[in-house]
Amino acid sequence: MTREDIEFQGEGGVTLRGWFYPAVGASGPTATIVVSHGLTAVKEMYLDDLGAYFAAAGLNALVYDHRNFGDSDGTPRQEADPVMQQRDMRHAISYATTRPDVDESRIGLWGTSYTGGVSIVVAAVDRRVKAVVSQVPGVSGAGQAIRAVRPDLAAHLRGMLEGDRMNRFAGGEPGVVPAVSADPTGPAMMPDAGAWEWFTEAAKRAPNWKNEVTVRSMEMAGEYEPISYISRVSPTPLLMIVADNDVVAPVALALEAYELAKEPKKLVLMRGGHFDAYQGAGFEESAAAARDHFLSHLNA
Repeated sequence: MTREDIEFQGEGGVTLRGWFYPAVGASGPTATIVVSHGLTAVKEMYLDDLGAYFAAAGLNALVYDHRNFGDSDGTPRQEADPVMQQRDMRHAISYATTRPDVDESRIGLWGTSYTGGVSIVVAAVDRRVKAVVSQVPGVSGAGQAIRAVRPDLAAHLRGMLEGDRMNRFAGGEPGVVPAVSADPTGPAMMPDAGAWEWFTEAAKRAPNWKNEVTVRSMEMAGEYEPISYISRVSPTPLLMIVADNDVVAPVALALEAYELAKEPKKLVLMRGGHFDAYQGAGFEESAAAARDHFLSHLNA
């Protein structure tokens, strides 16, 4: 499968880098899917498999790293700002529409985990998106924080966030914490054993991934509420892929968000946990569902 290294300008002129997978068998401009990864993850963490999968189905795929991560520029490094990510996602759409091999009237959006929520927001506000897939999405920062943070550790977390804010106010550099940790009581963005296992294994194919994220990213994640936008995605067709044993992006929150979405919408409830959709049988199920959604709504 051939692919092209690409770069384009995100919000504020930050250079974003990624890959473009041309649709197999296309004889002219065709449907294109804009693809980006979840919290701290980089494109080498199985998005190459997804890009090739879409291309083999006759869909262009534009895959890129978020600002501050992987091959993309941006500072502070390792900071996940959901508002800037949604603005960059709209720049990725703009870049796609300038390409002669892209049909600007057939743009799809695919996001997963943290970016599953970002993709909901972008689909709700940008009508250039004609179909959206939100996989194992994080839909409520507050809801996830309540479930993820033990009550006896909440005061410590608040102290860390407030201390970092005061340090930055005084001119200091943003603090960082591990993205994942094997210790569920440790200071990490995702203190979950499944997250630790997946990231440490996926990092073997992504040498530029770093197990760190700014403390401010934790604060911004807690403020972000894609669920408040989901009723506005309609009339853009929405597919939500939810794992029935997801504890990272809690399944109950995802199902609550789905109920708030308006038609046209479809739910695929996979067996397994948050990270099962990226490899093996879980990948085959989730990728096939996404492919079929895009083919149905972009090639009609």
